[in-house]
Amino acid sequence: MASKKVGSVMVLGAGIAGIQASMDLADSGFKVYLIEKDPSIGGAMVQLDKTFPTNDCSMCIVSPKLVEASRHNNIELHTFSEVEEITGEPGHYTVKIRQKARSVDADTCTGCGNCMAACPVSQEVRVQDIYDLEITDEVKRVDAIIDGCGAEREALIQVLQEVSEEFKYLPEYALRRISLRLEIPFSEVYGTASFYKAFSMEPKGKHLVQVCMGTACHVRGSAVVLEKIEEILGIGDGMTTEDKKFSLETVNCLGACALGPIVVVDGEYHGNMTLPGVPKLIDTYVKKD
Repeated sequence: MASKKVGSVMVLGAGIAGIQASMDLADSGFKVYLIEKDPSIGGAMVQLDKTFPTNDCSMCIVSPKLVEASRHNNIELHTFSEVEEITGEPGHYTVKIRQKARSVDADTCTGCGNCMAACPVSQEVRVQDIYDLEITDEVKRVDAIIDGCGAEREALIQVLQEVSEEFKYLPEYALRRISLRLEIPFSEVYGTASFYKAFSMEPKGKHLVQVCMGTACHVRGSAVVLEKIEEILGIGDGMTTEDKKFSLETVNCLGACALGPIVVVDGEYHGNMTLPGVPKLIDTYVKKD
């Protein structure tokens, strides 16, 4: 318990609103005590994939604020902490804060994440994470991919990529087999697979249609191009047609901004896409079948 001098400010919650308020107050000369109940700051915004209206990733926007708040001389950050009691009167409060144990030295922590990777609890392969699989031809194909990649933990991403290419998605039995063979907790395998949008846990159609929604493509009309494709195929983002011929998904950037709006079908780039060109493009792949 500590008594803070008049002129200091306490901000509860280190989400994007709390961070911005703390920086505004700190820049105005106030001493700010920023209290966050979770182990890290950022709140719900850092969990978002895209933000309106540009569809940029949330971390691209919020990361500079997180760094600035954590380094600001007038901001004292208390994470994994909760306010237990407030006493006093306006202008002179005494606040009691309970800081939860985190099993690491916060003063020396650099955020490298090595402790998480080496944690003997979360990284232990548990029996309940694994169930017996019938060794079908599909499982044998997964085994062949794992063997070809070296069957080591470090090969996880490569294994996921090759399995995804082989089956056009990541079946649950494949993820279970990868967890068993690489001795990685299933939760970690699933978390990795679900983090990257390039991977899908649902079967995809024969043709994968990707529409770039990055800033450059967005301002050049990718939104209306997407609407036209959805109208023609009768599906929305992340969906597959009933006949399993087409799957549709949006991506943040395809690395060819000068050609926006861009549509990629089965890895083939189609730049400067126009509304009249959309039906012709789809019809080209319909005829290929």
